[in-house]
Amino acid sequence: MTDQIKFTLNGKEVEAGADETIWQISQREGVEIPHLCYSPDPGFRGDGNCRACMVEVEGERVLAASCIRMPTEGMVVNSASERAKKSRELVFELLVADQPERATSHDPDSKFWNWADKVGVDASRFAAAESKPSADNSHVAMAVNLDACINCNLCVRACREVQVNDVIGMSFRGSGSKITFDFNDPMGDSTCVACGECVQACPTGALMEASLLDDKGTRTVYADRTVDTVCPV
Repeated sequence: MTDQIKFTLNGKEVEAGADETIWQISQREGVEIPHLCYSPDPGFRGDGNCRACMVEVEGERVLAASCIRMPTEGMVVNSASERAKKSRELVFELLVADQPERATSHDPDSKFWNWADKVGVDASRFAAAESKPSADNSHVAMAVNLDACINCNLCVRACREVQVNDVIGMSFRGSGSKITFDFNDPMGDSTCVACGECVQACPTGALMEASLLDDKGTRTVYADRTVDTVCPV
């Protein structure tokens, strides 16, 4: 049995295992922290690149990404401080600037838009990127709309580390960085096996089931109901 670490989270003393992150402990304690590049589903590791889950650690100059930061004995963490909340709001405002308009977006009910609602961001003061990637509808089952992509890398980890197919990767540099399939092939021409793990992981609707979208790339089909199950498949 591993030793338990005691630290303070939002004024409450909590215990953590040696291999738990601040985000995981917060989730267990009922403290909601936004997250886009992290998935709590089995097989996914934290990456800390989207900066949507930032928290304030007492005595530290910079904020910490809670999905990759481990607590230490006696640490004082505040996820609800004004500084942490303003940082997360700014992250979402920057990301909203480059997203398609929500009403006609690929998935208005995506994880991204639901978190934006909770953070309180529905518009941006920042200018959008001048050019947008074109849609890739080459795959029979999945639509690729990288104008909604935030380069969170969840689909890369889903493909490479969870399913071990290694089809999806990141290519190019700086503002030209983007998700690619094999050697920058259209998804339909790549070695994709259509497992759908990337679609399930994507937080923005950049990767979607093609059958849910109309010919303009807007989601028109929604589930009538959802069913919780213990089935592992």
